[in-house]
Amino acid sequence: MKSPRSTSKPNDPEAARQYCLQLLSGQPRTRTELGNSMRRKGFEETVIAEILERYAEVGLIDDAVFARAWVDSRHRTRGLSKRSLAGELRRKGVDPELVDEAVAAVSDDDEREAALALARRRYRSLAGQSDEAVLRKLVGMLARKGYGSGVAIPVVKQVLAEAESEAAELLDEDAHFE
Repeated sequence: MKSPRSTSKPNDPEAARQYCLQLLSGQPRTRTELGNSMRRKGFEETVIAEILERYAEVGLIDDAVFARAWVDSRHRTRGLSKRSLAGELRRKGVDPELVDEAVAAVSDDDEREAALALARRRYRSLAGQSDEAVLRKLVGMLARKGYGSGVAIPVVKQVLAEAESEAAELLDEDAHFE
């Protein structure tokens, strides 16, 4: 017995085209994501390959454009590091060369500014907590966003210094939180 998600027309190109368009109408997707969804739906591999190739030819699927837009959006709105963005794109099946190109659009200065904005915003919500707790939470938050200690520690020191917190002196430049 087929699962309820399976198609009754596994080798029907028109049904596959419609399903693929339906997926694309909801949000942009990578070629890999579309192929995986179509496989789960039960379409045959030859039909999937034909549809994906055609949609790539006409520009409906473009992993390079997807990767650039993903990096821009996720870096700007969520403040993710280049490392985190690259990981997300790899998990979505984007070719490693395209991942590198897209992530290269984020400069080291852009990355540091995003980390600084995140740390400043988070610092405001930590009022009244011990210096050690504030320090731990800021560095931990940046680490979860993918920032290594080379970015996180100087950024947290700057935020603490701006706030005239004594916790800035607790932070050792050689500490590692990766």
